[in-house]
Amino acid sequence: MTSPVLSLVEDLIRLPSVTPADLGCQPLLVERLRALGFACETLESGGVVNLWARRGTQGPLVVFAGHTDVVPPGPREQWNTDPFVPTHVDGKLYGRGAADMKSSIAAFVVAVEEFVARRPDAPGSIAFLLTSDEEGPATDGTVKVCEMLEARGERPDFCIVGEPTSSARLGDTIKNGRRGSLSGRLTVIGIQGHVAYPEKARNPIHQAAPALAELAATRWDDGNEYFPPTTFQISNFHAGTGASNVVPGTAVVDFNFRFSTASTAESLKQRVLEILHRHGLEFTLDWTLSGLPFLTPRGTLCDALSGAIRAETGIETELSTTGGTSDGRFIAKICPQVVEFGPVNASIHKINEHIELASLEPLKNIYRRTLEALLAPPAG
Repeated sequence: MTSPVLSLVEDLIRLPSVTPADLGCQPLLVERLRALGFACETLESGGVVNLWARRGTQGPLVVFAGHTDVVPPGPREQWNTDPFVPTHVDGKLYGRGAADMKSSIAAFVVAVEEFVARRPDAPGSIAFLLTSDEEGPATDGTVKVCEMLEARGERPDFCIVGEPTSSARLGDTIKNGRRGSLSGRLTVIGIQGHVAYPEKARNPIHQAAPALAELAATRWDDGNEYFPPTTFQISNFHAGTGASNVVPGTAVVDFNFRFSTASTAESLKQRVLEILHRHGLEFTLDWTLSGLPFLTPRGTLCDALSGAIRAETGIETELSTTGGTSDGRFIAKICPQVVEFGPVNASIHKINEHIELASLEPLKNIYRRTLEALLAPPAG
């Protein structure tokens, strides 16, 4: 099997672009995009390479977004093949980034090449937003490009992020939103002492336990049509000196909210504080807001992408907001309609990451069909 999509994704896999390195992925893509008439801008920040490439000056502006960085391969000896040598086995393409998300990027590019060849004078604009900082801290990547675009008043109308969203079959799931992520580090302050003299100490574990039980049992919201209810999870609990006869002086609790548009970060913070104060704790609490929730309801972009999937695969796709955060949270601040769609995600971040070879052409065709629906719909 040979195709322009396969050739390009293999070229990308050969570049071991472990986050935050790009290692030539974006220059390879720039060469292809400039040949199509794209104006390409490279934005470097904190050792991260970002690309904004645009063809056209008029609206609507359709953006394909993604990342060229990959997670580390892990122990090489556990891979059946070299993670940075694209390999075909039993109808699958193996390599780090095969599913997350170099196949999507290759399919983006070839889909645009086909669209421009067929409709060189189609109205509107097409752009690519690529970063090498999605799998890492995500502080110098997509967010920086979005800040640049916002500062100069350049606002996309539609954006497809090429994250691997499909569950069992290509096309079965579109992510039309993501939950927000709010983390807290709670330090409950007690008084250290000897376990034989508890009256002279104050055990922060004992004090924290009823409050934590209430936090774990609280229903924060009921979700909505698109989102499940907000969840609260404790991820770490640290206390004690290691000695069995010492009451600890502090207890440190790490927790996380994955929250929907039915709640806000501020409302969750206030409710947590109310519970902690009501239980009479002496404490400090540090918050980290990793991302706000975003949602694209059914409308122009969801309909165009769902229609493209139906035409190419016959699947009636499902809209979903499950999973972790993505760079869509940054793009949604400047773009009213953002969705994520890409290949099956069963092997992402795993040893022996792979993608079905037979899914590459349909993936490319879905992206091209979506472009056609948005920028060159049939007359009538």
